[in-house]
Amino acid sequence: MTTPFPTPLIGTAGWSISSAAASHFPLDGSHLQRYAQVLDCVEINSSFYRPHQPATYARWAASVPEHFRFSVKLPRSITHERRLRDGVAELDRFAGEALQLETKLGCVLVQLPPSLHFEADVAAVFFHALRQRFDGMLACEARHAGWFDAQATELLIQQSITRVRADPPAGQAGPHVPTTDLAYLRLHGSPKIYCSDYTAEYLASLAISLRTQAQAGSWCVFDNTAADAALFNALDLRRRLA
Repeated sequence: MTTPFPTPLIGTAGWSISSAAASHFPLDGSHLQRYAQVLDCVEINSSFYRPHQPATYARWAASVPEHFRFSVKLPRSITHERRLRDGVAELDRFAGEALQLETKLGCVLVQLPPSLHFEADVAAVFFHALRQRFDGMLACEARHAGWFDAQATELLIQQSITRVRADPPAGQAGPHVPTTDLAYLRLHGSPKIYCSDYTAEYLASLAISLRTQAQAGSWCVFDNTAADAALFNALDLRRRLA
């Protein structure tokens, strides 16, 4: 019998299952098929580095249950190389690929380089173009201080872009200021980014916060994958919210 799924969606960056975590997942199927029987969502980070064939996205969508959702990371050619300028051709190519996920596409994630400061005109044009191609959830993880001032906040609100709440935060001087009703948490590991395991006390506190604040459709993604902590943290948090 299928168990009820908690709010928000909980998953990791990528769907590899280590031998240490294998006992928590079914034995049969691909890594993605096994992963999707237990967790609710996943980030596709490989799309940041290279394109995938539309048929690949369609195959991934067919491999997971109906409730499962993918977050797809925008290519670095748009965010880091073109720095949000003149990227129409790349956006069209990316949309033609990622939209093959159809209803399983839950979010497009835009992660910006720490050196990219906020330029209102550039950001407005870019997010308008992105919104023309994707009508679902869009999330932005900025890492330059300029993206956290009042002008940037207002632009994200106007264009319905969810500001990512990251741990550890980068560029953010004060408390997190949400820009939509939805939440997107990216937990990179602290104190050692990508490696550190989150403590039971942290996860218990996070579960309380999510239970009282998060809306249906919000996301919590563990990116501390380098030392195999992400899967165990995601499973622990999911149990606390179930």
